[in-house]
Parts: sequence; structure tokens; C-alpha cells
Amino acid sequence: MRQQKVAVRMAAFCPLALHTLLIPYLAWLVAPTLSYKPVIVVHGLFDSSANFKHLLEFINQSHPGTNVSVLDLFDHRESLQPLWKQVEGFREAIYPIMQNAGSDGVHLLCYSQGGLICRGILQTMPDHNVDTFISLSSPQMGQYGDTDYLRYLFPKYMKSNLYRLCYTQFGQTFSICNFWNDPHHHDIYVNVSDFLAALNSERPQPNATDWKKNFLRLRRMVLIGGPDDGVITPWQSSHFGFYDENETILEMKQQMVYRQDTFGLRSLDRRGAVAVYSVPGVLHTMWHSNQTVFKECIEKWLT
Repeated sequence: MRQQKVAVRMAAFCPLALHTLLIPYLAWLVAPTLSYKPVIVVHGLFDSSANFKHLLEFINQSHPGTNVSVLDLFDHRESLQPLWKQVEGFREAIYPIMQNAGSDGVHLLCYSQGGLICRGILQTMPDHNVDTFISLSSPQMGQYGDTDYLRYLFPKYMKSNLYRLCYTQFGQTFSICNFWNDPHHHDIYVNVSDFLAALNSERPQPNATDWKKNFLRLRRMVLIGGPDDGVITPWQSSHFGFYDENETILEMKQQMVYRQDTFGLRSLDRRGAVAVYSVPGVLHTMWHSNQTVFKECIEKWLT
């Protein structure tokens, strides 16, 4: 303490010394306001951490010093494994990051299929500390469409008959079948879907109350998607919209899971904690490397 007083007295006679003394002190005062919550990134179908180099650059440029973890699990064809298995694996990898963050919490930025994996983590983890969940072009209400992915994976099937495979015990071993939501065979989907129907509590679920409570630990959810995606079908699924039996779009607030608040979506929305972005002109594989999307839809939430 005495040495500090002497230093200040000397500084009174030397402006340069005063400047030198105060810089570290001022930096200490300002530093807490410049710290950012850790960001955890979960990839989608057939992806790996290597696909997110542009996103990493965007975060580092806008929020220098952010601890960003792009998890390297279930890469490429391994991403076809059942979603509950992936939820378990990603949860184990994420938990230490959450613990290190403590009360400050973390952000989850989850792309495509990864958005469903993150929902599985959020709903089954009673002590998660996720501040903001960013769902980037993720089929939150499922998938029903003839896409290149579908033709590649199941060349003998079309959207109209894929339920014959997906809604079987064998079919449910493929991740894409875990969220295949055929609006013309809704009853079968509700009874057979191992993942999405359970996550949405579309059938009686013993853990429904706990899962809803866990989901509502979130402070905010950000939903991002757009009409030119070309993969997520219907694209409104990224906003919790989906087809009815006539393939007419029902928006989020018209969905049964919202109206009945089966897993907490309506509660979160009424809290003013759901932000929705619709961005035209973005292909599915470009969401995480599009700087405009990052600037307008993601950047401000990563604080």
C-alpha cells in the first residue's frame, strides 16, 4: 500500500508516469464490460467443424476474445446416427464448457439438424446455463420434402412414401427419420417418432413437465430461416411452422405444440424471449458463411 502512495506522489510531478500508472487500472475497470459469453457451435447433417471457419472469423472480428467451441462430433456420415445418441454425445462435450462459464452462461449456435440436437440438450439438461439459443435454419417442426439430401440417402423413396421406411424401428436408426414429419400420416408419426414427437410432447411423455421446465431456463431463443433455403421443407419449419394435412402452412402460433404449450414454446414467446428472422436469398449451405446473416441476425445476441 505504501509503495502505491509513493508512486502516485511521483506521478503528480510527471504526467507520463501518471499516464503509465493509470492505463492498467483503467483497463481493469473496463475489461468486464468487454468480456463475452462462450459460444458453442453444433453442426448439421454431413457437416464437421471445418465448415464453420467463416463463422469463426465473423465472431472473432465482431467480438474479439470470445471463447468459441465448434464441436467435432458425429461428423459427416456419422451425423446420420440416431439423434438421441447424438444428444448424449454433444451433451457430454458441452457440459464442461458450461461449468467453466458458471453463472455468466453460454450461447448455443446450432445449425440445421444441430438445432434439434441442441433442443434435445436444452430440454433434458436440468442444470444448463444457456443464455441464448440460436437456431440457424433448423427443422424445428420436422421435415417433409423431396430434396437432394433425400434422393441421396433414400434413392428408392419420395416424400410421399418415405414414411414406410422412416416410421419403422429400422428407419428410426437414421437421424433424418427421427424428425421426418409426414402431415398425411400424422398419427403414425406421433406414435413412432423416437425423437421429434417426444421432444414436442405430442404424445404422453413421462418427462414432459421436467423437459418443459428445463427448456424455460433459456433467456432467449433466436429462430433464423428463409424462403430460398432449398433444403428445410417447408422452410417455415425453421420458425416452428409446418404443413397441415392439406400441405397448407400453419405458422408457429397456429401449431398445437404452441397453443397447448407442450414444451414451453408459448411461455417463452409470451415472455418476449423469441426473436424470428426471415432472410430471403440464402441457400441452406450458406447460412453460416453469409456475413449479412451474421450481422443482421446473430451478432447482437452474442454478448
